[in-house]
Amino acid sequence: MSEPTHPFRVHNFRAYWVSRLAMTLAQYAMMLIIAWQVYNIARDGGSSVAEASGQLALIGLFQFVPLFLLTPFSGLAADRFDRRNVARLTVLVQFGCAAALGWLTWQDTIALEWLYAIAVVLGVVRAFNGPALSALAPNLVPRSILPNAIALSSIAWQVGMIAGPAIGGYTYAILPALPYAIAAGLFLVSLTALSTIGHVPRANSVGTARPIAQIVDGLRYVGRNKMVLGAITLDLFAVFLAGATALFPVYARDILEVGETGLAQLAMAPACGAVVTALWFSIFPLKTQVGPKMLWSVAVFGAATVAFGLSTWMPLSLAMLFVIGAADMFSVYIRQSLIQLHTPDDKRGRVSSVSLLTISASNEFGDFFSGSLAFLIGPVAAVVSGGIGAIVTVGLWTRVFPVLRTTRTFDPPEELVEETPEEQLQERIP
Repeated sequence: MSEPTHPFRVHNFRAYWVSRLAMTLAQYAMMLIIAWQVYNIARDGGSSVAEASGQLALIGLFQFVPLFLLTPFSGLAADRFDRRNVARLTVLVQFGCAAALGWLTWQDTIALEWLYAIAVVLGVVRAFNGPALSALAPNLVPRSILPNAIALSSIAWQVGMIAGPAIGGYTYAILPALPYAIAAGLFLVSLTALSTIGHVPRANSVGTARPIAQIVDGLRYVGRNKMVLGAITLDLFAVFLAGATALFPVYARDILEVGETGLAQLAMAPACGAVVTALWFSIFPLKTQVGPKMLWSVAVFGAATVAFGLSTWMPLSLAMLFVIGAADMFSVYIRQSLIQLHTPDDKRGRVSSVSLLTISASNEFGDFFSGSLAFLIGPVAAVVSGGIGAIVTVGLWTRVFPVLRTTRTFDPPEELVEETPEEQLQERIP
């Protein structure tokens, strides 16, 4: 039987894609409204813009801490246990969070303490959800179409980032509890789709070594593989410094003065740029000069962040956010393809957990950094200085990790081209 030529020809991948889309829609609708409620509660309570920005910073901190503490163990869980079951459990917990926030908002008893507590729970959940789903994707399709599958998976993520904020912002304007009710329904859709994924072939297990030793083995692999280490840390420092998304409520209410519907548009704009880029790559996969192009995309990301920070005109702000999303997706596509194809399957869960930890550091802890910096020097100066920092990071990484600028294709070294589980089984049959 011939191999499928497109990821959507594989049932398990279709179910995975639907699940990820529904979950991402729910997550981004929820997180946008959590940030909006925190900022408005703080401002309506008499806090200044700077003080309310500091309250926003705490959301990032409360999500990052559990991710930081649990991610190494969650990566091991993704390598030791059925990745489908780990993902299903995390979606179920997120459904509970959406239902709780919807009820509290409906009863008009929502408070900062509740919002921060849910942020902590979501941090715990994401620590296990990310590695399980990231490591599951390469098991669903043949290696030859994996880059296409990664691009399509990114489309689900980016479409969720576009429509999720729209769901959150526009439905909040109708009824504050409505976004959470819709998110709860979407989590149920995600759980149902995950439940239809059948048997997933996997490579050899991680073995019988003690858990801590296995975690250390995964970290050592990342440290030894300069390609994987360089790609992961480039994203870590660039996005950590240039994190403008945490300050969207500040821009929506006090700089651009566009309200919750404008907030939804700000959150949607980067995702629009990202989904256009991901769609392009799903049809025309990138094949040459992948390392240099990744570095250039991060530099463009930083420059567009500077322009957004200085803008006081909504159309220009949206245009720059579109460029930010497109450049970020360009980098994500290359980075994730390199990491997945340069990592053996039995280590993918742990390497994905390290990647998730750096993404968390750049996003959630980056949100804390941006909010804290806005508290100290103001939101505009915080965004502009972060964009400049991302550009400087690219210059440093071209020297510290020369393998990034010399990598021409996605092809891994021969020693990492593994046999599939089916091929391993056939070799054992006399």
